[in-house]
Amino acid sequence: MQKLPAYFNFWHYLGHYGLKTAAFAVLLFLMLPILIIIPLSFNAEPYFTFTEGMLALDPAAYSTRWYTEILTDLKWTLAIQNSFIIGIASAIVATVLGTIAAVGLASPVMPFKRLITALLISPMIVPLIIIAAGMFFFYTRFNLVGTYTGLIIAHAALGVPFVIITVTATLAGFDRSLYNAAVGMGASPARAFWDITVPLIRPGVISGGLFAFVTSFDEVVVVLFLAGPEQRTIPRQMFSGLREQINPTILAVATLLILLSVALLITLELLRRRNERIRGERF
Repeated sequence: MQKLPAYFNFWHYLGHYGLKTAAFAVLLFLMLPILIIIPLSFNAEPYFTFTEGMLALDPAAYSTRWYTEILTDLKWTLAIQNSFIIGIASAIVATVLGTIAAVGLASPVMPFKRLITALLISPMIVPLIIIAAGMFFFYTRFNLVGTYTGLIIAHAALGVPFVIITVTATLAGFDRSLYNAAVGMGASPARAFWDITVPLIRPGVISGGLFAFVTSFDEVVVVLFLAGPEQRTIPRQMFSGLREQINPTILAVATLLILLSVALLITLELLRRRNERIRGERF
């Protein structure tokens, strides 16, 4: 627990704990709608509201029927399968390309570094509706609309900026003299990069890959433009469910996505701590 400075007076303490209280209040305000989804997903009735039985904690008012429907409905199983296939494939492509780009941008002899960086991270800045419309008209020339290849390329383009940012942040503390020493001792640039650079930036690379996967997994706008009936993902299926037939299956899927997000956040935190530990041991 952090110890406050001895010179703090009443107003310092008031500001310190007042700021903490306000921060927790804002966090609770943001988290409360998400937390409400979880109990609603166990509603035995096909409603989006708490029934009298649920409020009275009647066991008969709770059911796992909507979670069972996820596994029995072919539309949901196809959407889950597509989300993981497209998400994993696009994350791999984005991780490879983003890592190469980040290493190049970290080089002190890289020309037009700021311009290239701005272009590479532009998918994070430009509204998705503009990107999706541009991709649609571009992909129609190559018959990529309605294909897995087109969606994977599109989602990889959206994930590359996250990989670049995380890997670049990791490379900021990288001692380039280690790489130069390996090359000076006779190792090829590729061997020096693989044996020296990659182990040190691996946590950042994995973190960037996870961000790219989440970006693809949650993306819906590009899918609406580029996906065909066979490439329907979880967000696309949820969007259709809200328009066509509302039932708590959407809440059950949302609950599972919340758990997946929590697991990814825990993984990112463990990677961050491992990265700090590795740097502490090697430097």
